[in-house]
Amino acid sequence: MIATIRASSLHGSIKAPRSKSVLQRACAAALLTGGETRLLDPGTAEDDLAAVAVIQALGAAVTKMEDGSLLISSQGINFTKSADINCGESGLSLRMFVPIVALAAASTNVNGRGSLLKRPQHFFEEVLPLLDVKVKTNNGYLPISLKGPLRPKTITIDGSLSSQFLTGLLMAYVGVGATGVSIHVNGLVSRPYIDLTLSVMEKFGLPVPVNHNYSMFTFTNNKVNDNSGSRAYKVEGDWSGASFFLVAAALSGEVTIEGINANSFQADRQILTVARLAQLNIIVNGEWVKVHHSAITPFEFDASDCPDLFPPLTALAVFAKGTSRIKGVSRLTHKESNRGSTLVEEFSKLGVMLEIEDDCLVIKGQEQLQGGIVSSRNDHRIAMALAVAGLRSVQPVVIENAEAVGKSYPSFFSHLQSLGASVSLS
Repeated sequence: MIATIRASSLHGSIKAPRSKSVLQRACAAALLTGGETRLLDPGTAEDDLAAVAVIQALGAAVTKMEDGSLLISSQGINFTKSADINCGESGLSLRMFVPIVALAAASTNVNGRGSLLKRPQHFFEEVLPLLDVKVKTNNGYLPISLKGPLRPKTITIDGSLSSQFLTGLLMAYVGVGATGVSIHVNGLVSRPYIDLTLSVMEKFGLPVPVNHNYSMFTFTNNKVNDNSGSRAYKVEGDWSGASFFLVAAALSGEVTIEGINANSFQADRQILTVARLAQLNIIVNGEWVKVHHSAITPFEFDASDCPDLFPPLTALAVFAKGTSRIKGVSRLTHKESNRGSTLVEEFSKLGVMLEIEDDCLVIKGQEQLQGGIVSSRNDHRIAMALAVAGLRSVQPVVIENAEAVGKSYPSFFSHLQSLGASVSLS
């Protein structure tokens, strides 16, 4: 699909997409807890559907109700037959569910598609055998063959690549009732995502390990709280997706983003910190955010713990009155694309002056873009960042492979159009 964006002014309100980070964790927690879980207001992004498909492959029954909620019935991890699961293109589903799958004694094959096939999986080769799991990969890449059962032990892991590996281990340890053991973590990145994991576990009645300043997690309680076998959990709005409309409104218009929790554990809530640094005209309420067009002050921000903010922050910095610096580029290598270099290459096609210096993305602000033909590189966040920047372009911004937005925000372009943006899709 090709999306053509022309200069536009946005006005109105939208409901933020549902958080795929939250929904995927909720699917894992529902599987492990057992009984019935009703997920209220779930998303329909590709990564959401991947997580639902995984728990179905692991024996959970999932029914879509008339109100759109998902009813999940699970007997926990008790499957004894070999299984094949496919995580689609979701890095979180892969890294979280592999340790959970390893709890079973049965053999399991785990695969994915697209960019996920290019992401290294050496972590599992190094760590899971320490927990008595037999692991075989395709030279460090998918597919992965597993045979458990995983036995929790005190181990030390490297947390510098992604916090998602730790999320999977925390879930797996709790799922098998670990007690008297610890996971030591060196150099943990994206700490807010671990806060989110622990929060979801707590709300599902799972025993939460003791967090020793993110360097050690100790399991002292293996009792799952009694929820009478049934619970309801509402999926909150997604700060990652909402951040693009926050930036879009700052660039051109006035937009209210509804259904978003200002007190969320989501890492990308830090877009509010950048809004203050850039002196945006913004009103924050408990369940909504309203942004008006304003001049943008150049900013410096460390996005190491929230690397998914790099694309929307790049679009924002392009129009700042000066030079902005975003730290943490090293976190972008193993995304849907090599996101740091992709941002430089694609925004350069639009006449933007930006470069990578050490671990920083340096962007020189300007009044307008010149427009041009760019590619999402099949990266959903790149597609959305280019589209938002196109709202202040002299000539149209033509985005190839724009369908990539479906991975996290299927209604992105329709939301833009509903606010008055000139968007044509072909």
